[in-house]
Amino acid sequence: MFIGNLPEVSRRAFLRRSAQLASLGAASSYALGLAGIGEAAAFDSSDGYKALVCVFLLGGNDHNNTLIPFDPANYGRYRAIRGLASDGTGVGLDRSQLSSTVLAPPDDQQLTDDILYALAPTMSHLKARFDAGHMAPLLNVGPLVAPLTRAEYESSNHVRYPRPAKLFSHNDQQSTWQSSLPEGAQSGWGGRMADLAQSHNTNAMFTGINASGNTVFLSGETSAPYQVNGTGAIKIAGYGGWLLGSRAAGSALETILGQHNGSIMANDYAHMTARSIQYGEFVNNALGSVSLHTQFDGGNGLAKQLELVARLIGGRGSLGVKRQVFMVSMGGFDTHDGLPGKHPGLLAALDGALNSFYQATAELGVADKVTTFTASDFGRTLTSNGDGSDHGWGSHHFIMGGAVNGGRFYGTAPHISTDTDDQVKQGRLLPSTSVDQYSATLAKWFGVSPGEMPSVAPNIGRFATPDLGFMTTQ
Repeated sequence: MFIGNLPEVSRRAFLRRSAQLASLGAASSYALGLAGIGEAAAFDSSDGYKALVCVFLLGGNDHNNTLIPFDPANYGRYRAIRGLASDGTGVGLDRSQLSSTVLAPPDDQQLTDDILYALAPTMSHLKARFDAGHMAPLLNVGPLVAPLTRAEYESSNHVRYPRPAKLFSHNDQQSTWQSSLPEGAQSGWGGRMADLAQSHNTNAMFTGINASGNTVFLSGETSAPYQVNGTGAIKIAGYGGWLLGSRAAGSALETILGQHNGSIMANDYAHMTARSIQYGEFVNNALGSVSLHTQFDGGNGLAKQLELVARLIGGRGSLGVKRQVFMVSMGGFDTHDGLPGKHPGLLAALDGALNSFYQATAELGVADKVTTFTASDFGRTLTSNGDGSDHGWGSHHFIMGGAVNGGRFYGTAPHISTDTDDQVKQGRLLPSTSVDQYSATLAKWFGVSPGEMPSVAPNIGRFATPDLGFMTTQ
């Protein structure tokens, strides 16, 4: 069974991308000229199957207790600002807990203030992935419209020194992270990659697959995500059959779920639900052909999502795909209070799920073809509010996979401080690396051409380093 391709690029989408490219100016290496139109439409899938998997940590992960300063000088600053959970003075971790998860940078890398980081004590598997060269931390990354200094941030001239709208707000910053555009955007950078890749798949339907609900990340200009739940294609009891002892009730449910009205959100939901139901048997048959020896924790919600993603990747031949973008998510990271009690368990669940997923990709023979990366609403304050931490901006994230140039750090390590120029009050990090650079580096590996890069990362032309180097060139 084959499902027809969607159009590669609609006229409206092409014109929009042209406008984005032109807005960067003729001096930009990404500007669109007449000679570059052919390149702008290019997408390279000649190197076989590849997948990107976004792991979104809902609520704003506390990066300060995820990557912790370990060297005596920086740990002393950390402890002075955060206090210690163990003695009731704050939310910080004891240095004695960290010795087994220290991430030693290579000899040719020196971080800000000679900082030496350790992962949270419950993240031993990611420590092993770092040591093996398959995981890399990206330091102080967050949404930016353009490079921004603290003085520019504090300026009242927001036209000259633009910054993302509605900073420190959950829903706004989730949307901004996922789209590189203001809250309310109708496409995300995962979906815009899917737009470019879908014509390279026999079944374009399965280019973007979302296991975490309706989010903007996988919505494209011409593509829409295929929705799955923790076990596979969405099944709705009674749909098109018998419901409450009545065939008429089942038919009514089918009509209701397919109805369109004046609400964009309701229409999107109806469309995605209908697609998932329509092609459910096809997807579940593909899943049924895949068995894994890798063990996933059935009580870990993120692990269940990633197990499904692994099985979908295992069924890529049946699904007819060469390029895919997935999204999974995990909640609970809004730790205004109870940080010492909640956060270690969240990180342990994240660590275990990511480790099982990497093992599954190795079992499937695609560890170097699948790249997993984390994202979140924002980071959190270095200062404690007593039992937790508050909304921030920049944060640290992880990239994992066989094609990752791991075992080293990327981005710029911030000072452990509340008053240096890389902070905006209370130890909120002013990002030194943009989400556009993050997405562009992933997109380049995925196959997006330089001419199309501004359609994925709309602000990329304003940053001097569009490729952060954490992915292999092959």
